[in-house]
Amino acid sequence: MKKILFTIMALLVIATTAFAGKVYTVSVTQIVEHPALDAMRNGVLDRLKEKGLDVKPNIHIAQGNAATNVQIISQIMGEDPNLVLAIATPGAQAAAQKIHNHPIVFTGVTDPVSAGLVKDLNNTDGTNITGMSDFSPMDKQVALIQEIIPTVKSIGVIYNAGEPNSVVLVNKLKEEAAKAGLSVEEATIANSSGVYQAAKSLVGRCEVIYVPTDNTVVSALESAVKVCSQNNLPLIAADVDSVDRGAIAAIALDYYKMGLQTGDMAYKILIDGVNPGSMPIEFLNDVNLHINLKSAAAMGVTLPETVISRAAKVVQ
Repeated sequence: MKKILFTIMALLVIATTAFAGKVYTVSVTQIVEHPALDAMRNGVLDRLKEKGLDVKPNIHIAQGNAATNVQIISQIMGEDPNLVLAIATPGAQAAAQKIHNHPIVFTGVTDPVSAGLVKDLNNTDGTNITGMSDFSPMDKQVALIQEIIPTVKSIGVIYNAGEPNSVVLVNKLKEEAAKAGLSVEEATIANSSGVYQAAKSLVGRCEVIYVPTDNTVVSALESAVKVCSQNNLPLIAADVDSVDRGAIAAIALDYYKMGLQTGDMAYKILIDGVNPGSMPIEFLNDVNLHINLKSAAAMGVTLPETVISRAAKVVQ
């Protein structure tokens, strides 16, 4: 019996020290800096550190530039990392196209199948890539819009038509809005500098503006907040970090928690030797409601008590 216990303890020591002293290079490609994407990145790195790994992160931000997004991948290949972390669809697509000899874990990708990253959500094609989807709970978001603005007839949406994620989300928005008897007014942009004018173009065409998890729009959210505040036009977001920046409300995924879960996936690849191509795409089911009372007042909205009472966070 003692021999068995000694063997078990020895195995545990080996398991916990197998990566002691080793530095793991994690090369990160991120299309743009904004709180939701940053939260995912921090979550991944925090989880790996929490599990005892000494991680050297090489962080590359494309700042919304498509050419830079591609150039980053060449830099990453030269770094010969233990793992590539691709945050959001553009970086994941660029990585998947060029990197075939290093494991890739993506996070914050709305529809990895339509983005061409995996064959199906079970990830049955056995490649070097896996990750997490942040597909928005659109039915809950449309219901929240109706609860906050009961008289709503038309939802305005600002998005970058060049982002595959955003096209998928807007199509889903139209589907859910139609079920609720609502119409959708679109304003598309090509870069973050167009957000202000896009928001202005929706004034008078809708009763509320909705911002999906569009990297280009979210990076310039303050421009939309300004227009909405000037025109008593409510702004609802698809990520909770945007509520701190001026949106009235969001019912959305917790992106830091998504980063933590993505970190668990990365750990299995780095330490347990799991093949990314055998790991199904994962989802985060928890959603949080955040509200901003100051923004609501600035945009001429009185939030219902039913919304305030169940909010996980209230920004005063």
